[in-house]
Amino acid sequence: MKRCFSFTEVKNRCHKSSFIKSGLRSTTTDLQDGTIMHCWVPKTRKDSKPNLLLIHGLGANALWQWCDIFRQMMRYFNIYIPDLLFFGDSYTTRPERSEAFQAQCVMRVMEANSVKKLSLVGLSYGGFVGYSFAAQFSEAVERVVICCSGVCMEEKDLKEGVFRVSDLEEAARILVPQTPEKLRELMGFSLFKPPPLRLVPSCLLEDFIDVMCTEYIEEKKELIRAIPRDRRISDIPRISQPTLILWGEYDQIFPLELGHRLKRHLGDNAHLVVIKDAGHALNIEKPKEYHRHLKSFLVDLQPPPENENRKSSCNAAAELQPSK
Repeated sequence: MKRCFSFTEVKNRCHKSSFIKSGLRSTTTDLQDGTIMHCWVPKTRKDSKPNLLLIHGLGANALWQWCDIFRQMMRYFNIYIPDLLFFGDSYTTRPERSEAFQAQCVMRVMEANSVKKLSLVGLSYGGFVGYSFAAQFSEAVERVVICCSGVCMEEKDLKEGVFRVSDLEEAARILVPQTPEKLRELMGFSLFKPPPLRLVPSCLLEDFIDVMCTEYIEEKKELIRAIPRDRRISDIPRISQPTLILWGEYDQIFPLELGHRLKRHLGDNAHLVVIKDAGHALNIEKPKEYHRHLKSFLVDLQPPPENENRKSSCNAAAELQPSK
């Protein structure tokens, strides 16, 4: 039942207003194949600035996931923020659910906006899409940031205890929550120090679910199922662009080991930075540190200090092992 007042709707309108006032405009691109892509683009693109593509993860639409960082990066870049398929106003009638297809749709939006060169940041599921984008369209991508995204996971990891939740269907129910209880679980998995979740009013959680999580439920679950299907590290291409890998020390959705795997996969071309005392939602828990690393890598074109790459993850790995 639709509520008379929705805190989530009000917050969403505030985010939209912030995007517009900051110099972005809402666009819709019809790809002429049953696919509609929504994207926030600059009202006026400045040729003197490089381009930056921000790719969101699962959960709320792009407004919510980039509402803090985009303003800080706009002074340096022309910013492009798409809604991935089945989020916000983007959707398709086509059956494809892979991150490769998502990346192809995003690229067609960039082409429609005459963007020829860009750097990108991919957050969680957006990291899968961003990595695929960089692999497929290497000539267009200058620098890559992958944030807490299990690009180098394998299908067998689900059976071998790498994840706290090894049942894919249960993981999908948490990542696409339909009840306050599942949303509380998601918050608990996402944050290193979540608030007392029992004290979060169910009415607020139900409101968020009503607004953000009730459309394209099955399609979003299909996106999740597609990630590990037949996935092997040996099949994952090695991207050639300079790459920064950011990871929360206590990530319970994509364990830190997957960050180390990605670093080993890419070799000297990549830098892994572990954000201390942060979980999967490092952009929420450590926003200043998050922005500092993005600016250093994307604007100042500096690799992280050597000691950042050597932070010990032994304690975090031990804590995240499933109990026997």
